[in-house]
Amino acid sequence: MSPGPPAPREPGVAPPPGFSRPAIPAERWNDWHWHMRKRITTVDKAREWFRPTPEEEKAIAGAAGKYRWSITPYYASLMDPYDPRCPIRQQAVPAPGELLEFAGAEIDPVGDMYYRKTNRVVHKYPDRVIMLITEACPVYCRHCTRKFHTTDVQGSYFRDDEGASFEEDLRYISDHPEIRDVLLTGGDPLSYRDNRLEEIVAALRAVPSVEIIRIGSRFPVLLPQRITPELCAMLERYHPVWLNTHFNHPKEITPESAAAVDRLLRHGIPVGNQTVLLRGVNDDVTTMRTLMTELLRIRVRPYYLYHCDNVTGVSHFMTSIEKGWEIMEALQGHITGFGVPQYVLTTRLGKIPMARPYCTPTPDGLLLRNHRGEELLLDSSVYPVTEGDATREGDAP
Repeated sequence: MSPGPPAPREPGVAPPPGFSRPAIPAERWNDWHWHMRKRITTVDKAREWFRPTPEEEKAIAGAAGKYRWSITPYYASLMDPYDPRCPIRQQAVPAPGELLEFAGAEIDPVGDMYYRKTNRVVHKYPDRVIMLITEACPVYCRHCTRKFHTTDVQGSYFRDDEGASFEEDLRYISDHPEIRDVLLTGGDPLSYRDNRLEEIVAALRAVPSVEIIRIGSRFPVLLPQRITPELCAMLERYHPVWLNTHFNHPKEITPESAAAVDRLLRHGIPVGNQTVLLRGVNDDVTTMRTLMTELLRIRVRPYYLYHCDNVTGVSHFMTSIEKGWEIMEALQGHITGFGVPQYVLTTRLGKIPMARPYCTPTPDGLLLRNHRGEELLLDSSVYPVTEGDATREGDAP
C-alpha cells in the first residue's frame, strides 16, 4: 500500500519579520475556486504577498496590453517577499527582460501554427496530436513556450474562438486512425471545471483509435488544490490517462503538491515531469540534482529537460547548450537512471535529443565514456558496430 499524503502545512511560507501576509481561513485556502477568483493581477494585490521592486513594477506596466500575468495566492505564498531573484518570483512576475528584443526570437519557434490542422489540433508527429483547448492558466508563466497563445494583443493560436465547437477537431482525429495518443494542452486544460473537461475527455475516449489521453497541466505546481478527489475519480473513468506537469525548482515541491500527486497516483494516473532549463532559476547542478531526487521522492518521473525556447518575450531565460550538457553530465551516474530526464530542444522538426553521446563509433571499435569522463574502447570483434562486423566466420548461414 502506498503511503498516505503528507500533512498539510499552514497557508503560505513564513516571511521575514516585518512583513505580514493575509491570514486565509483553511476552508478558503483549500478551495481552488477561491484561489482562481483571488488571483493577483495588480501591483497593489501583489504587495500583499511580496514587495515588488521598481524594475518589476515597470515590467508589469510594460507588459500591460501585451502579455497577461496572474499569480495564485498559493504560488505567491512560496515566494521570497523581498528577493526578486527568488526562483518562484522569476517564473511568475513580469521582468524587464521579457520586453527586450533578442536575435532570432519567434512567437512560434516550435511550429504549432505550422502543423495546425483544425482550430485546436496540431499534428506534428505520425501517431499523436496535441489539442490546444484553452488559453487560460492559473499563473501565466513568464517562460511559456506559447506566450503568444496568452497574449493580450494579437489573440491566440486559435483560428476560431476558444468556445467554438469541437466537432471539427474530433472529426479530424477520428478520420486519422493513425492517431493513437492525444495530449490536451493550452493554456492549462484543468482551468476548465470537471464537467466541461469530462465532455472533452469522453469525446476523445469514444474515438476507437485513441489509445492514450494525456493532460499537460501545471496545476499540481501552481495550484495543487485543483487536484481534487472528484477530478481524479472522473479521469479514472477514462483510462489510460496520463498527466505531465512542470516542476522547475525544488521550492515548488511542497506538502500540497506532493498530496496532489499522491491523489493522481492513487487513481492510476501516472505523473511525469517536464522541467524547463531556465537561466537564474535552475541552471546549476545542485538545484537540478535536488529537483530530480525530490521528484522521485514524491513519485514523479522526470521525463524531459527542455532547453528554453527562443520565444519572443522569453529569450532572457535561455542558457547556452553547453550549460545543459554540463547539467546532464552531472546527473548521469549520480542519481538513479530513471531520475535522469532526456535533454531536448523543441524545433519545427520536433523534439531533438541534445545529450552528448556516451558511445562513438571509431575505426578501432566502439569508444565508450562514463559519467566521470573515463573512456573504454570495445573492439568491434567483441561488440560489432556494423552489420558487416557482425557477420563473422562461424556464424550460422
